[in-house]
Amino acid sequence: MDIKTKLRGDYVQVDAVAWQPFPEAFSTGGIKWKLLHVSPEVGGWTAIFACPADSSFARHIHVGPGEYLLTKGKMEVRGGDQEGGSTASALGYGYEACNARHDQTSFPEDSEFYMTFLGPLQFIDEAGETLAVVGWEQAQVLWAQQTGQG
Repeated sequence: MDIKTKLRGDYVQVDAVAWQPFPEAFSTGGIKWKLLHVSPEVGGWTAIFACPADSSFARHIHVGPGEYLLTKGKMEVRGGDQEGGSTASALGYGYEACNARHDQTSFPEDSEFYMTFLGPLQFIDEAGETLAVVGWEQAQVLWAQQTGQG
């Protein structure tokens, strides 16, 4: 597989790309994703996620900052308003700072969001020990495997 080199630009017709399952090691409830772009020159990657009601992401830390746009539904970030985090409703924008820890990110209803990660996600266990680090390169390799491009 060829790793992307620096690009002048990129374009993806999002509705023409098939959803792929997001790994169960990092989520529950049938979350799907579409990898839209990787940016080796800045260590970033962009994806859109479809999250069924009652799905969630595994505990993780944003090693680099990230920005998201919730386009459908509701997302309980860091446990939601009731746990000291944020409850995002569509159409909503959020920013995650470096080292933001998410012990709980869940979706009480069918939801979709677009997110750019400027650095990897570090998936952790309850004690904070690293289970996996997922950056642009790991995302690209997984996407290539899932779509038969690898």
